[in-house]
Amino acid sequence: MITRSIYIGNPAYLKLKDEQMYILEPSSRELKGKVPVEDLGLLMLDHFQITISHQLIQKMMGNNVVVISCDAHHLPHGIMLPLYGHTEHSDRVKDQLEASESLKKQLWKQTVECKIENQKEVLKKLGNYFEPMLTYQSNVKSGDITNMEGIAAQHYWKYLISLDFLRGRFGDSPNPFFNFGYSVLRSIVARSIVETGLLPVLGIFHKNKYNPYCLADDLMEPFRPFIDFLVMQWLNQNPNSDDLSKEFKAHILRIATVDVLIDEKTRPLLVAVKATASSLYKCYTGEKRLISYPQLI
Repeated sequence: MITRSIYIGNPAYLKLKDEQMYILEPSSRELKGKVPVEDLGLLMLDHFQITISHQLIQKMMGNNVVVISCDAHHLPHGIMLPLYGHTEHSDRVKDQLEASESLKKQLWKQTVECKIENQKEVLKKLGNYFEPMLTYQSNVKSGDITNMEGIAAQHYWKYLISLDFLRGRFGDSPNPFFNFGYSVLRSIVARSIVETGLLPVLGIFHKNKYNPYCLADDLMEPFRPFIDFLVMQWLNQNPNSDDLSKEFKAHILRIATVDVLIDEKTRPLLVAVKATASSLYKCYTGEKRLISYPQLI
């Protein structure tokens, strides 16, 4: 089922009524809109004068809706997810915990290979220099011990933006555009991990003790180029844009419905992320050897 991504950037009172999220004007209580909770997949709250009822929060947690809260700079600052989203949660976590180091190294190799493949396709679609990416992709080893991911990234960002561009979490523009998109993507991936019955904190490669979403950071890697392509589309259409406008955020929230190729079928990205998380679990149990990852169309 395709769920909706809703962005709210104005004062609002949100409550549950008739199994729907009612969006009301705070002072007059005038109804501005309503959405069935079962149709919701992601809700982004980006205004300090938004009030939300506990009953609505509980309903959304029961439907595995990810709620993103933005800070004073209008950037995602926190996400809310249910503690578990699968009936076999305990068994699945047990399988996740028992995954061997050699298996995780092979899974990370597949992840890096697919990420470089999609980065290459982004450069190719934009008419940029992509040929070295083929060499980097073919040289990825188990566990990526030669750091082909990092070497490929150096080439990728130079030819995606400019030769002197420095990609960073706190870097100059256009870094904030990419950072915002990755925050949304991370929330979508974390949601699918919980829905699959796995723990987001147990990564296959990322192991930072301060990071509660290590597995989300692993699985989102091959999906990042889809955000990159959306950002580049925006920048090409709005070359003078230097702030995260509501129009830009609406553009990025389209990511959930972007068509991708996965398992030889065309699917919306939101569905593809769930397929990736499900295939990872099957790799843990030995039912599969390869994670299902998306390709750009």
